[in-house]
Amino acid sequence: MILRGAGGVAARRPRGPEGSVRRMRGTHGWWRTAVVYQVYIRSFCDSDGDGLGDVDGIRGRLGYLRDLGVDALWVNPWYPSPQADGGYDVADYRDIGPTFGTLEAAKALIAEAHALGLRVLLDVVPNHTSVAHAWFREALASPPGSTARDRYVFRPGRGAGEAPNDWRSVFGGPAWREVPGADGEPGEWYLHLFAPEQPDLNWRNPEVTAEMLDVLRFWFDLGVDGFRIDVAHGLVKHEDLPDLGRDDEVLMGGPGDEDHPHWDRPEVHEIFRGWRALADAYDPPRVFVAEAWVPTSDRLAQYLRPDELHSAFDFTFIRAPWRAAALREAIERSLSAHARVGAPVTWTLSNHDVVRHATRLGRLDADPATALTALGGPTDLARGRRRARAAALLLLALPGAVYLYQGEELGLEEVEDLPDALRQDPVFVRSGGAVAGRDGCRVPLPWTRSGPSLGFGPSRGWLPQPTSWSGRSVEAQEADPDSMLHLYRRAIRLRQAHMTGLDSELQWLELGDDVLAFRTTPGVTLVLNTSAAAVPLPPGDLLLASGVVDGAALPPDTAAWLTSP
Repeated sequence: MILRGAGGVAARRPRGPEGSVRRMRGTHGWWRTAVVYQVYIRSFCDSDGDGLGDVDGIRGRLGYLRDLGVDALWVNPWYPSPQADGGYDVADYRDIGPTFGTLEAAKALIAEAHALGLRVLLDVVPNHTSVAHAWFREALASPPGSTARDRYVFRPGRGAGEAPNDWRSVFGGPAWREVPGADGEPGEWYLHLFAPEQPDLNWRNPEVTAEMLDVLRFWFDLGVDGFRIDVAHGLVKHEDLPDLGRDDEVLMGGPGDEDHPHWDRPEVHEIFRGWRALADAYDPPRVFVAEAWVPTSDRLAQYLRPDELHSAFDFTFIRAPWRAAALREAIERSLSAHARVGAPVTWTLSNHDVVRHATRLGRLDADPATALTALGGPTDLARGRRRARAAALLLLALPGAVYLYQGEELGLEEVEDLPDALRQDPVFVRSGGAVAGRDGCRVPLPWTRSGPSLGFGPSRGWLPQPTSWSGRSVEAQEADPDSMLHLYRRAIRLRQAHMTGLDSELQWLELGDDVLAFRTTPGVTLVLNTSAAAVPLPPGDLLLASGVVDGAALPPDTAAWLTSP
């Protein structure tokens, strides 16, 4: 990027020789302002040529994460799994899937990351197991009413071939599957709020509570620094399993769903109090970040009370349209709700479940309510990447923690033209191809300009990359000082150097209806122009900008950091 009058912003970043280490940031409370990099292991780096990313692939790229400047990495599920849902169908919570490596390799990864100053977070999937899990195999072999079946949600049907209630799967279709009864009699049904290969656990059973605490303890004892909790809001179901009264399902309830029968039940909070007590018993304490799709920031804050979870992804911000007023409203609402419980906001723009934001922000007349998952439609990728650069500076200036999704630092877009025969997302499979699903945001990363998988591995990856990604590869962007990769590196470095007040309130600046501006104290001034015309910049020396800034005017869809007066 060309920064006229920026005073040396484009200077080479400080870094030591290859193999150099850095010290971890403070032990206590590091998560409150951390920058965490999400590693979708299947698509990060393949070390053995089988087309899937693996533990050794991550180990070989730890230097890249160190140089990016992040504080930690979060690894999506790496457990043994039939891969019915990309590893979120766990067969064994205490081991590594053979396609990903070995437990010894995982231990080495944790140690090597720590030596480089990087903490390691894992994914825990407590709502459901795989049908291949030993518990579920035992449940199928046991009679109704047995101890083995009580670990899951088994119920008799309401009649011949009729499920216990009208609940629907998030992935489409009914949320119940019948199992054969003895001697041809009608069998019981088990609940699966996701794929049929993912039976829901019964969190009213103390054995389930004890087992999952032991799983957490197993990984904490190996040195893992914390966990991201999958579907944290979905563990407990209403005892009576009442009908929902509608023919679809989404991952979160909407307004008026304060008493939803299986999302955000009040009993989940007691579970997480037990988890917090376990995490606090370690020195240093371990941490949690929740995936909790709840309707409001106030509901989310209930998960973050001092004796519950440390943090939770803020999806209010990710759903906000690209308008200054809407972005400000989302930020204010989130900051206010979190402040009431003394918790930091955890911001993000993309993850493995939503359309990449370089594409979302380039949609023409996109509906924010559906843009997270809807594919297709007119898209201006140049505009999307321009806005994505600006959004990165907004994200990294906000008080709290930030989670980056692998590839966003390269400006990667959603791959929407994948061949149907290669798609693996159960959303695509269960919809009969009517819904494309999430594979497009999970395409393997491009590390080099050439090769069968652009450096992802020695052979083709499990999903094909667009040929245009050669120019968006790490190798290509390393050579371009104006690239998205260099923007992220500079922004993260400046965030750590200048924004010591990242856990404090913002001071809003009124610069016009289409301009989002605030000052961190101490820190910097952030100005984001969402209008169609250039706007004047306030006083302050330019530290960094997402695009070309010539003089004192900020172009459309551009953000800038300035020194605060």
